[in-house]
Amino acid sequence: MTSPNSGAGASRRSFLGLASLGAAAVAGGPLLAGCSEKPAGSGAAQNLDKFADLLPARKDLALNLTPDVKGTRPVPDGYTKYPGTLVDAITDKPGTSGAQVTAMTPAWGPAPPGVAQSAYLQAVNAELGTPVNFTVQDGTTYADKLNAMLGARDVPDLLCVPGWEVEKIPRFSEAAKAIFEDLTDHLKGDAVNAYPMLATFPTGAWRHAIWNERLMAVPNPTDGPFPWALFARKDMLDDRGLAIPKNLDELLTMAKQVTDPAKKVWAFSDIFAMIQMFHKAPGSKGGWRLKSDGTPEFKYETPEFRQALEVMAKIYKDGLVHPDLVASKGADAGQLFAKSGQVVFHQTGTGFWQGAQAEHQKVNAKLNIQAVPIFSATGGDPLVWGDDEPISYTFVKKGLGKDRVEELLRIINWCSAPLGTQEAQLRDYGVEGKHHTRTPNGPSKTDLAFKEIANQYFFISGRNPTIGPYPDTPNYVQDLLTYSNDMVKYLEKDPWDGVKLEMPATYKANQVPVEDKFTDVLRGRRPLSDVDAIVAEWKANGGEEARRLLAQSLPKAAR
Repeated sequence: MTSPNSGAGASRRSFLGLASLGAAAVAGGPLLAGCSEKPAGSGAAQNLDKFADLLPARKDLALNLTPDVKGTRPVPDGYTKYPGTLVDAITDKPGTSGAQVTAMTPAWGPAPPGVAQSAYLQAVNAELGTPVNFTVQDGTTYADKLNAMLGARDVPDLLCVPGWEVEKIPRFSEAAKAIFEDLTDHLKGDAVNAYPMLATFPTGAWRHAIWNERLMAVPNPTDGPFPWALFARKDMLDDRGLAIPKNLDELLTMAKQVTDPAKKVWAFSDIFAMIQMFHKAPGSKGGWRLKSDGTPEFKYETPEFRQALEVMAKIYKDGLVHPDLVASKGADAGQLFAKSGQVVFHQTGTGFWQGAQAEHQKVNAKLNIQAVPIFSATGGDPLVWGDDEPISYTFVKKGLGKDRVEELLRIINWCSAPLGTQEAQLRDYGVEGKHHTRTPNGPSKTDLAFKEIANQYFFISGRNPTIGPYPDTPNYVQDLLTYSNDMVKYLEKDPWDGVKLEMPATYKANQVPVEDKFTDVLRGRRPLSDVDAIVAEWKANGGEEARRLLAQSLPKAAR
């Protein structure tokens, strides 16, 4: 489920490369700065502060909910207790046409049943007043489907595009202009008041939804800035008298202690992103930073990345990674970790934590998943990859007409209802007695909920980010926010914060093939001596072009 070389901006899940939507990149030419024109394929940089007049006016809902745990922004606040009384935030059904809405969203793990077999989808659709028919695609290969749809100019009414996929799609802004509805006039300023849930979104999330100087999507604001975390099976460590590791030496020593192929236990899934972080390889905008002379430098060129590569290659060589994952047999690393205990340390997004704990503790009452605090392998403070960019974007198909667009925005608005509302409980927990049972601490999901609910409506919506509460994992909110508030202190500073970058098409198209070459090095299929040649190929095939774009974007964006 993880891309071994992903930086912070290449967030959370694996992806395969997407082919260009048009011709090959055109080298040279001026950069887009604010309102200038960009040459096709050569990339662009926009200062998002120039488009403040396009953004919705932010307005809070009066729900009188006070968080139990405060987050240090961009970490969200948390709730450990479920509201005793829920409010109906939306009185009228948002769907008025009765015409089916088509939507595509990602899911990780078993695919949920379709609308005809899903009591959950049927119940939510009844409240919407217009049926939403989801095509749910495997998140690990979501890029393939996106590529085919965008290339064919054939998209559903509502399309979820994860943020980490956007930055892999060459010429995405051109595709957005051709295929998706311009939402600016529907949402800018006070126009958003027609959709009060959307009005609560952070202004920073809306900034990222601008393409071609227009508001082109509804953002799904992040509920946590970190793309990756290293999780440990603390219950398994406790059984061996071992503590959560505090440095790299402890982690690697412990890995050898817990790995026991005879008992089908290995230390790791693919943890290369974490190993890079431990060595302070850069992660901003996928792996860029500025050298002391102000020149952009990509992680492949740094000694920190080279050190991380050597450490991870030795981890593979020493047989510390589960062999099914090494062999790329399609094994589910999350299941090997949380369900079967065949992996002790697992790298994935923080969103994995609660769901895995809730689901698998029903069979294994001792299960205790905990995040390993990030440390520095080279001294000094740790470096933590992260940003406040949205999790995903919901795009509306172009050409549906004003009335249909407004209906779709009302549906997105309903799906964006916050904690404390009847709408949010139905969206998150389904029907009482079928998908959840009522407890003094709030709804607790049933087995049917885990089968049918795969965040379908979440991925065509957004919300003002908060965490919890989760009665089946009562310690989770405090554990997550304690970890997050500690780690956010070390969040990497992004030199291009506030600059929207469309990287050159050749650079985007070459990223995954280059990562595949580094994967071959990590897994012993190519020697470490090949690294210099791989980096030289990367420079020639878009790397230098990207460097020029990044170098010029700083002064262009008044940095």
